[in-house]
Amino acid sequence: MSKEMQELQKQWHSVMQTIHSNANVVAFMNSRVGQYLDDHPFVALSLLMFVAVSAIPVGFFLVFVVTTAVMACIGVIVMEGVVIAIGGIALLCVLCGLGALSLGVSGVLSVSYVALSTLVNYWCASRAQMRKQDVNGSLPQKQPGLDLSANTAKSE
Repeated sequence: MSKEMQELQKQWHSVMQTIHSNANVVAFMNSRVGQYLDDHPFVALSLLMFVAVSAIPVGFFLVFVVTTAVMACIGVIVMEGVVIAIGGIALLCVLCGLGALSLGVSGVLSVSYVALSTLVNYWCASRAQMRKQDVNGSLPQKQPGLDLSANTAKSE
């Protein structure tokens, strides 16, 4: 590994140690919810994606509620309930769509992670095998029985 990669790995390890040593993180991970999310990483990733994506619509809705409350103070009291109800239904629709989106993105990320880690492990294993053969000074051996040209020449 290169020095930059080793330095990056050390920095990442220190950040992870800092996070894991935080008392709030330890308390959460020891709770039932933390244990469940630790055992089910797809659910944890979906929940993280949903919270991250839904923060903006919820913020817009809260600004909308405050604006209508200020308007109600001015004198449009009857319309406040209707406007907030319509806004709440719209927010519910948006959050349902974002929930489906977060499940889809989590699925794609999970499949990509599995595929890429499998490819990297295969690549590293084949590379290590080639280095081992280079150190031993041997070339890859042919498998007996896989050479079809020799079998067809004998049969003719």
